[in-house]
Amino acid sequence: MGPGVKVGVHATILDGLVVAAGSVIEPGSVVTHHVPLNAIVSGHPAVIIGYTGTTTTLASPVPNVSASGNTDLGVGGCHLYHLPLIPDLRGDLSVVEFGKTLPFQPKRCFWVFNVPSREVRGEHAHRTLHQYLLCLRGSIHVVIDDGKHRAEVALDHPNLGLHIPPLVWGIQYKYSPDAVLLVLASDVYDSNEYIRDYAEFIELASRKGSTK
Repeated sequence: MGPGVKVGVHATILDGLVVAAGSVIEPGSVVTHHVPLNAIVSGHPAVIIGYTGTTTTLASPVPNVSASGNTDLGVGGCHLYHLPLIPDLRGDLSVVEFGKTLPFQPKRCFWVFNVPSREVRGEHAHRTLHQYLLCLRGSIHVVIDDGKHRAEVALDHPNLGLHIPPLVWGIQYKYSPDAVLLVLASDVYDSNEYIRDYAEFIELASRKGSTK
């Protein structure tokens, strides 16, 4: 049981499970899996329903837009891009322009699909890598955390792009059954780029803040 954990009345936690720091177990929940950092879980069996300290879940834009724009999320330089969407009887079209609606030149892309809705992905940061997330089908929720501020973003339209700069902790969850997540990355894969320990991330993020 990590520091700062809150457990509601009549909650049950099976032996041998890790309940990470800052998490919340809702009353009456039956926890059958490890609970990640800052997660809020509820139900029987318990599933993640949110994360503590998130400031907002951004609403979706109006789907039919002809021009692009972006919103500063106030977390580590993350921006949400509202990409152009051109409707047509033959099929809709959206577009990303490198250097404009994509603020870096990608060197790698990968896609994630067939994720069970209860599963959580991400839970790491990068040292120098930029990422750009597009949910091409279905929907997911993304939690972004720069060590001081945390926000939750719903990617539920294919013309929404989320730019996550280096030294931002990212979590993806609430995958719809049909979700397809495309990720564009600024460099090729390097395991040393990943920061998987939250305490290490907080230390590096605080150093970054002190140099500004």
